[in-house]
Amino acid sequence: MPALIFDCDGVLAETERDGHRPAFNQTFAEFGLPVHWTPEVYSEKLQIGGGKERLASLFSAAFIQAAGLPTDPTAQQALVAQWHRRKTAIFAERVAAGALAGRPGVVRLVDEVLAAGWRLAVASASTEVSVRAVLTQVVGPARAAHFTVLAGDCVAQKKPAPDIYRLALERLAVPPTAALVIEDSRQGLLAAVGAGLPCIVTPSSYTLAEAFDEALLVLSHLGDPGRPLTVWANRSQSAPQALLTLDDLVAGLASKTKPPATQ
Repeated sequence: MPALIFDCDGVLAETERDGHRPAFNQTFAEFGLPVHWTPEVYSEKLQIGGGKERLASLFSAAFIQAAGLPTDPTAQQALVAQWHRRKTAIFAERVAAGALAGRPGVVRLVDEVLAAGWRLAVASASTEVSVRAVLTQVVGPARAAHFTVLAGDCVAQKKPAPDIYRLALERLAVPPTAALVIEDSRQGLLAAVGAGLPCIVTPSSYTLAEAFDEALLVLSHLGDPGRPLTVWANRSQSAPQALLTLDDLVAGLASKTKPPATQ
């Protein structure tokens, strides 16, 4: 059976804008840290894969001095772990409070794929707790139960490395020719293409200006009745209209993936 693999953040919901950035900033305030990530700064931080890695990027000499933090790397790692645990809890609270709405077309497409017997997965650098919370909130518990979830530190190298998508293929027991990815960022796109997987991109609010030359399709979103999608680029054999459908996914599987551009 074929498989459809979703990224989480920015694909299932606008989690970076409505969940992660506010959670980071609340964490900074609670710990008395002299930092606040504006949308512009956070957009830059998103080029770093993983929340703990973004927190670790704070440790400049000036920040350490201003915040009165230790210079010992082991002590810094312990602080990052502590901050990240609290940030994850705040994020989960925001999800439970209904702060994150699913992006258009996600539930509809999941239902089509399930009805056709496809396998489903989520592959994300976010913690498993966060990913499962978003997935359940967006698609509901019954649909979420059909997903294989790969999240957090399940691989040594995070996106744009292809490791998580290679692991997804292994867990789903499908070859690259029978799986398709939906991503929202260039880092995610490169990870998918690096694993030999065709990729559809639905940019999120933080990734609209990124380059998606290797994507089969670049869409405004997946489309729902009364909320049609816009096709921004099409390099595939599919021809989506108002909605991205199962037929479009099947045509996407028959399309060739363009190799990543030289970085």
